[in-house]
Amino acid sequence: MANIKSQKKRIITNEIAHQANKSKKSRIATEVKKFKAEIAKGDFDAAQTKLNELFSLIDRARLDNVYHKNTASSKKSKLAKLLSDAQQAKK
Repeated sequence: MANIKSQKKRIITNEIAHQANKSKKSRIATEVKKFKAEIAKGDFDAAQTKLNELFSLIDRARLDNVYHKNTASSKKSKLAKLLSDAQQAKK
């Protein structure tokens, strides 16, 4: 344990931030699972709606510095490609 007062404060602050970031990442992961379930059912309209919500969540997490900008972009790209590929396979 730290002996310096400012370091003790940083430990507490870091833990609070860690819990907040963990919560946001968990919410995104849950929504991704729901998105994939919509694709598996073949309900592409619902999946598109869920994708828009996911983009919003990822963008907000990016602004809160939960994700690096490239990580956020990569996640969004992969999700969009997943939907696109599923729609192409259906045709």
